[in-house]
Amino acid sequence: MKNFSLIAHLVGWLIVFSLTSLFLSENRSASEIFLRPNFWVFFLIYISLFYLNTGWLIPKLFFTKKYLFYFGIILCLLMGIAIVKPFDRLVFERNRPSQVDKPTPSFCEPPPPGERPQDFKELRREPPRDFEREPRQERNQIDVISIFLFGLIWALGMALKISERWRDSEQRAVRAEADKANAELSFLKAQINPHFLFNTLNNIYSLAVTNNKNTAVSIMKLSQIMRYVTDEVSEDFVPLQSEIECISNYIDLQKLRLSKKTEVIFEVSGNTDTKQISPLILMTFVENAFKHGISNHENAVIEIRIEVVANTIRFVCKNTLFATSRKIERTGIGLTNTRQRLTHLYKNRHSLVINEDSDFYFVELIIED
Repeated sequence: MKNFSLIAHLVGWLIVFSLTSLFLSENRSASEIFLRPNFWVFFLIYISLFYLNTGWLIPKLFFTKKYLFYFGIILCLLMGIAIVKPFDRLVFERNRPSQVDKPTPSFCEPPPPGERPQDFKELRREPPRDFEREPRQERNQIDVISIFLFGLIWALGMALKISERWRDSEQRAVRAEADKANAELSFLKAQINPHFLFNTLNNIYSLAVTNNKNTAVSIMKLSQIMRYVTDEVSEDFVPLQSEIECISNYIDLQKLRLSKKTEVIFEVSGNTDTKQISPLILMTFVENAFKHGISNHENAVIEIRIEVVANTIRFVCKNTLFATSRKIERTGIGLTNTRQRLTHLYKNRHSLVINEDSDFYFVELIIED
């Protein structure tokens, strides 16, 4: 892609060079045109203006909303072009009369033999009108072409950078959508798989055999999880309460297989009704906590807290760290995908801290609206 952009720039400038050379080629060879200093000065000025605008002024000033500073510099550059008049200098050099073709008459020589001195004085008082050159008068006028070319270069650079930024935004949106799809697929593979369904349905079967009153409730919770994963996560953002309900149902189903050695703490505080979040962002860390923080032989604690304060959502997930879980790389259902989604969807609006000490695996995620 970079090679294509470089070739496009080279072709564009070559076209501009060719058109200008064609305009100046009347009664002159190509070597005479390219050897003119003003020819190269003309192009260096506009090439420098183009890349100064696109490479520094627009990204560093315009896109950072420093509009006053940006347009002040553009105005100064425009005034400089109006003073230098690069196009006028180039054309004036082409139209300047040759010293060989029209020699300048000398009025300081003595009168030729046979002519009276008074005639020579009259000649000195009234020089030929042809000596007054029109180009000198034209150079005192405003160089409209140079100003027009400056505006054209500025508009072209602005259009290119805006379109480039728009393409980058589109690509980030596509990447975010792809990362979300990968997260959904990973979640389906890790959770809604035959092994998970077998364990959950087996626990529900045991409840049904013993006529446990929680049988119907467990079936409903499993159904809600599957509906959330397969339907609601197709949206970019969902109500925070929906994510919390999915986590709650998931914890309740996991408790069916947990022993008394595992303590689960799940707390939600603050007003969650008006908040939204990208689906499965929090579920990723919850799933990893249950995957690596449970032991049938040792006491374990899984602590999950969700706090909403003003415009901030704070999520904390902590689980006991065992010797065997320290040797396993924490990838879960897609921690890498989750990091990427946070970068794309909450750029400069989130903070993710993951710590691993001797006793606990700690995750803290803060998201700002």
